Amino acid sequence: MPHILIAGRVHPDGRALLEGASGITSDYVEDTGETAYLQRLPDADAVLLRTQPLSAETLATAPRLKIVSRHGVGYDSVDVPALTARGIPLTVVGDVNAQSVAEQTLTLMLAAAKRLIRADRATRGGDWNYRELLEPCELNSKTLLIVGFGRIGRRVARLCQAFEMRVLVHDPFVPSEEIAAAGAVPVAELAEGLKQANFLTLHLPKVGDRPLIGAAELALLPEEAILVNTARGPLVDESALMAALESGRLAAAGLDVFAVEPPPSEAPLLGDDRLVLAPHAAGVSRESAARMSVAAMQNILDFFEGRLDPRMVVNAADLGLA
Repeated sequence: MPHILIAGRVHPDGRALLEGASGITSDYVEDTGETAYLQRLPDADAVLLRTQPLSAETLATAPRLKIVSRHGVGYDSVDVPALTARGIPLTVVGDVNAQSVAEQTLTLMLAAAKRLIRADRATRGGDWNYRELLEPCELNSKTLLIVGFGRIGRRVARLCQAFEMRVLVHDPFVPSEEIAAAGAVPVAELAEGLKQANFLTLHLPKVGDRPLIGAAELALLPEEAILVNTARGPLVDESALMAALESGRLAAAGLDVFAVEPPPSEAPLLGDDRLVLAPHAAGVSRESAARMSVAAMQNILDFFEGRLDPRMVVNAADLGLA
């Protein structure tokens, strides 16, 4: 009888799937800390994992584990090689939160462009003359560079085209013809796109051991550009970001993700009203939370029923499932 450990709060729709599944038991731990689920891991045949890390050392305490299902699409904190070495598939939820992340990207982009934090603060403080500073800018006719043209990047492109923005795309893994067919302009080199970008948005996994966007990359942007990151915090050098804001290279930024989450209370970016911030919540709308919980749970049930979709498996090729 498979035993499922649900590690972290999930929408009731996902848990409801278990009610109709026979021959399955489960544990539910709402706390998202690693230690909260660690003590129950030895008895688990499957884990539905929210944001907790899963290291090789932690995996070693789970002799019965047969599948790990991520409640999302990112898996930076999961030791995939350790899972692969034991023949354990790691699954993700596919396209279920792409719309939510794309909408959050546009929300942060608009809020940063319109200086919404400053405008809100001025209004509440009685500073009606704030509007005379003419700080807000328009998206219309501006150039946007999208780095990463997967499910989310493509949705962002469509949304921004509705604002009549010129959309550039840098993604070496997507054919230029495919980018052009989506109404965007492919750019082969990141530097080439950065030099033209009034707005920059990131939609790719963590790349390498250094930030993708550091001081050198920010220096290429036109003055008063705006950066949005709803992908992964380590993609952006936060110290370089703050320096670019101070120098005027960046006018504003919108961040849903951070190098350290949650960011420490003394982090300079928390006190800067040119930044619009959110707590890694882009993919967690009411609707997407329900879809993610169902998809993550369905991956586990499908595995035990012998019909797991290999497209949802991160290490499918390594396990011979692709």
